[in-house]
Amino acid sequence: MKRIAVFASGGGTDFQSVIDANAGENFCEIACLIASKDGIGAIDRAKAHGIKTAVFAKKDYPDLEKLYAELTYLLNINRIDYIVLAGWLKIIPESFIRAFEDKIINIHPSLIPAFCGAGMYGLNVHKAVLEYGAKVSGCTVHFVNEVPDGGAIIAQTAVEVKENDTPESLQARILEREHELLPYCVKKLCEGKIVKDGRTVTIRN
Repeated sequence: MKRIAVFASGGGTDFQSVIDANAGENFCEIACLIASKDGIGAIDRAKAHGIKTAVFAKKDYPDLEKLYAELTYLLNINRIDYIVLAGWLKIIPESFIRAFEDKIINIHPSLIPAFCGAGMYGLNVHKAVLEYGAKVSGCTVHFVNEVPDGGAIIAQTAVEVKENDTPESLQARILEREHELLPYCVKKLCEGKIVKDGRTVTIRN
């Protein structure tokens, strides 16, 4: 069974969606949570389910390369097969991406390539969608490469933008779809049913 590490920086609802789905279908072993700081909700969720947690806070690592070098060592000794970014807000250096090439996936709250890239996270994404007047948004799971939100797309789910939407209401509806899409993609990845050929990704039944 494949072993995954989940990276989170906030409340951990996407993390929880993977925990819940895996409890029912047992498609992976959630070996550890990597948190970007102490006191976040994701840590409480990990503790509630007996999942090991490690904190890699920026204040403890002024050198970003050193942080990710130590993180790489930790992941390797824990025999991690895949990394799932579930609301991870830290910059990831190319050295780390190369060390885990095609083994890192991320979920983003828009339909990439729209409303993504530097500075596009959290409510910023949904504010930008509404300001632009887009009629459809959604969420995307993609492989991670050296370009922010630029890796090959695995799967997407569309969500209608309503006339009376606020950033918060749009975020809430998209989050519901995230909680379906992310576990689905993690399951397929761990089952070896995601095939990547350049930027073309196929999901097998």
